[in-house]
Amino acid sequence: MGSRRLRGDERWSRMQGHALVAVPLALIAIVTVVDVLAPPDVHLGPFLVAAPAVTASFAGPRTTGLIGAVAVLAQAVVAMTRTTLTDLNHTLQIIALILISVFVTFLAHLRERHEKELSQLRSVAQAAQEVVLRPLPHRIGSLRIAYVYLAAEAEAQIGGDLYAAARTARGTRLIIGDVRGKGLEAIGDAALLLGAFRAAAHRQADLPVLVAYLEGTISSDLTNPGAPGSDIEGPSEAFITAAVLDIPDDESTLNMINCGHPPPLLLRGGRITPLEVSHPAPPLGLTEFVESAFAAEAFAFEVGDIVLLYTDGVIEARDRAGMFYPLAERVAAWSSKGPHALLSHLCNDLLSHAGGHLDDDAAMVAIERLPADTSSKGARGLSSEL
Repeated sequence: MGSRRLRGDERWSRMQGHALVAVPLALIAIVTVVDVLAPPDVHLGPFLVAAPAVTASFAGPRTTGLIGAVAVLAQAVVAMTRTTLTDLNHTLQIIALILISVFVTFLAHLRERHEKELSQLRSVAQAAQEVVLRPLPHRIGSLRIAYVYLAAEAEAQIGGDLYAAARTARGTRLIIGDVRGKGLEAIGDAALLLGAFRAAAHRQADLPVLVAYLEGTISSDLTNPGAPGSDIEGPSEAFITAAVLDIPDDESTLNMINCGHPPPLLLRGGRITPLEVSHPAPPLGLTEFVESAFAAEAFAFEVGDIVLLYTDGVIEARDRAGMFYPLAERVAAWSSKGPHALLSHLCNDLLSHAGGHLDDDAAMVAIERLPADTSSKGARGLSSEL
């Protein structure tokens, strides 16, 4: 879907460019006619340089060069109409117009090459997102899921935030996390954790055993010299906050181990309840410094309830006054119409609060408990195109 959207944007940009070509052509026609009819001591020819200059701002080098040639031809017509082509004043104007047209055509070439590089970067980022951060299913077991990912980097589709879901014999397991840091190292650490979760989520019977396995994977990688996020000259300072959930199919509960991650929000009958664990575990990758046993805690999760998972990029988004985004307050103000409508509202509201740009990656996953006999058929979940 992302690649189709990119191609559609490119086609729309080309259509706009073709329409805008009428502006410099109209400018050339107006300046030419007025210059021909103007008194002998009035010369409007220098204004013709605006035509190729304006064209270079939205069109490619071929179109810019063509407009420049038309402007030079128009200047020649003015010269022959008013005096001759060998008139010193008009000769200098034509030479200057040719030089400027060549210069702005070169600038248009550089801009077009830069836009192609950005387009390739977007395509690579989209491919990386589909490989590393796979789409969550719209339905899985007795759960309905929606999700959204907002990358802070303008040309990126993925960063250090992560989420995944996996089916087991008894239910569904989910993880949401946030890698400390940004850039390629954060993406590498996110890919490592997601790969470990997908490999072990359906094999480990107990949630504490699964989280211990994830911790071992992250810790061994961060202490390995040369690994993503590692510090060759000293111990790594990288870590990953995460919340790992186990939702049984036949019980109205969810089990969770929270490793330093913001507490999920439970939506039930218009009330918002943070799912605070009594014994939080340290972030993954920090057990070397903090001794802690992983213990799962149970919370009621009934039919019709919605659990909202999110990363700190959501609650740390600031408005112009420096105020943090009041997530719980905004969730409470939204009538419950399902996880997709909830995330659509929150996504738009969050971007509006932050002025259209986030300083940190933000991810949200909304999970609704459905009746046990609800069909599990469905399409892909809500994506970052909200």
